[in-house]
Amino acid sequence: MNDIAPTKTYAFLLIPGFSTLGFSCALEALSLANHHPSGRKFYRWRLMSEAGAPVEAYNGVKISVDSALAPLERGETLIVCAGENAGRSSSKTVLNWLRREARRGGDIGALSSGTYILALAGLIGGKRVTTHWEYRTALAEMLPDVIMEDSIFSVDGRVFTSAGGAASMDMMLHRLRDDYGSDLATWVADQMVYTVPRVHSDAQRLSLKSRPEVRNPKLLMAMQVMENNIEDPLTPDEIADVVGLSTRQLERLFAKYLTISPKRHYLRIRLEKGRNLLRQTDLSVTDVCVACGFKSLSHFSKSYRANYGIPPGMEATDGKVLWSDRA
Repeated sequence: MNDIAPTKTYAFLLIPGFSTLGFSCALEALSLANHHPSGRKFYRWRLMSEAGAPVEAYNGVKISVDSALAPLERGETLIVCAGENAGRSSSKTVLNWLRREARRGGDIGALSSGTYILALAGLIGGKRVTTHWEYRTALAEMLPDVIMEDSIFSVDGRVFTSAGGAASMDMMLHRLRDDYGSDLATWVADQMVYTVPRVHSDAQRLSLKSRPEVRNPKLLMAMQVMENNIEDPLTPDEIADVVGLSTRQLERLFAKYLTISPKRHYLRIRLEKGRNLLRQTDLSVTDVCVACGFKSLSHFSKSYRANYGIPPGMEATDGKVLWSDRA
């Protein structure tokens, strides 16, 4: 354990609609560190909101804060905690404050959709970042200048981002280890009854490709090819050629392991992307149609209704837009 490093200071900026799980996991890691048998106070922290008022999380819980937006201390680390309504909850006051404080040179982090708020402030252009998997499609579509990683947390220079949820715990254990060594991080993990902390490159969820029954490497390769070619879909023949199979062999693989045809699986993942964009952004149905590789709006609408029971135009954002270029 590093006995020389001074006490580290954190500021948590709570954005209305933030996730209590991600926030509490991050804060608890710091709190537990201060209960180490050594008696040292490794961390100090404070909570902020735009005007200093309590902030309501997405689940209705209100958290009191220590102050309104205020200058950060020298060496203080900032973490932006967000969730639903990230774009609409980010005022010009908040974004200007973030830009000003970023110039102080301290570390800046984000939990869940807090990544998008950093993007709105112009702080992560060209950076490797992550966010919650549910928001990833929208963020990648609307912010092409960021390098979106499918990982539980990401670190690029002074910027660190987390998928939120329990991944906040993994990210903070990583920071504890960097700050004071592995002994303290391991002790905190034990206190959390967290026996197998994850590394940043771990996937966020057990996707279809992670299931034990899906083990064929050719099948996994075909699925990845589809996911990498959403806006300009390939034909079954082209996919089969990429993975080194005949079209018939590809169809048999999908039938055996997924009980579905390659064409149907491809359609599902394109529609899933469309649904995420419609729910999380203010993109028009036409724009979403193009982003998902459909040549005609009527084909997109028909396929969407067949899968989800409603036309895409009814997948209206009922005030819960997560990503908006009007923020």
